[in-house]
Amino acid sequence: MTALDLTRPDQQTEGAYHYNVIRRAIEAIDAAGGAPLSLEALAAEVDMSPAHFQRVFSKWAGVSPKRYQQYLTLDHARTLLREKFTTLETAQSLGLSGGGRLHDLFLTWEAMSPGQYARGGDGLTIRWGWFDSPFGPALVMATERGICGLAFAAETGAEPAMEDMRSRWPGARFVEDPGALRADLDAAFDRTGEARLHLIGAPFQIKVWEALITIPSGQVTTYSELACAVGNPRAVRAVGTAVGRNPVSWLIPCHRALRKSGGLGGYHWGLPVKRALLAWEAARDEA
Repeated sequence: MTALDLTRPDQQTEGAYHYNVIRRAIEAIDAAGGAPLSLEALAAEVDMSPAHFQRVFSKWAGVSPKRYQQYLTLDHARTLLREKFTTLETAQSLGLSGGGRLHDLFLTWEAMSPGQYARGGDGLTIRWGWFDSPFGPALVMATERGICGLAFAAETGAEPAMEDMRSRWPGARFVEDPGALRADLDAAFDRTGEARLHLIGAPFQIKVWEALITIPSGQVTTYSELACAVGNPRAVRAVGTAVGRNPVSWLIPCHRALRKSGGLGGYHWGLPVKRALLAWEAARDEA
């Protein structure tokens, strides 16, 4: 992953280029009302030549634009729910927990104590940096124990994303230091090494986030299933709130939580990002 200086227009363009192509493709596919678009038509919608468009998509998704288009259709979430639904009880019974292999990453995590959380991160040093990612500019934050924050700014903008993340731990000391985050970030996106997480949240939130971590890549679950997994089947609304407050996108895969109806539900960093995440995973699992 490449560290970004978001005050530089050239690096803004570099960081967001591929994701912006995908976002415009999503808009074009939605506008078509379900009618398939040819390579030429889809390339024209994003103001690119067919050959260039094909190269960008193949590099980003690993499959052809025609195949990828199927993953971006509005009913793809319902297809996932029918064919890729995972029961969290099954995942947990297989030993998918804090030291195990989860969604194709070696992932370990530990949680902040309730008392530490209540103090708003007081005494913590959180290092941060902006990086290029498959989904546009990503803000990464980490304590000495691991990544505690990962936000995507392509839809929200850089400044709101930063304010959002900093407000979660108002007592912490924030230090810009992208070099210190390199190993964890490479593990997160390149799937090399071990990605470490430091979960900073209220006890109920952490239970929900731990349940999310057990969902394998390319599969999905529902908010009601998450509520059952944390021992409170009636707390679907509270679970939805906890999912929305997940501070570590991608690694804590809140994008894999759908409504029971098959609807996408919400996503803190923008629904186009959620759809791109799900489609990217589906394409990578197929490849």
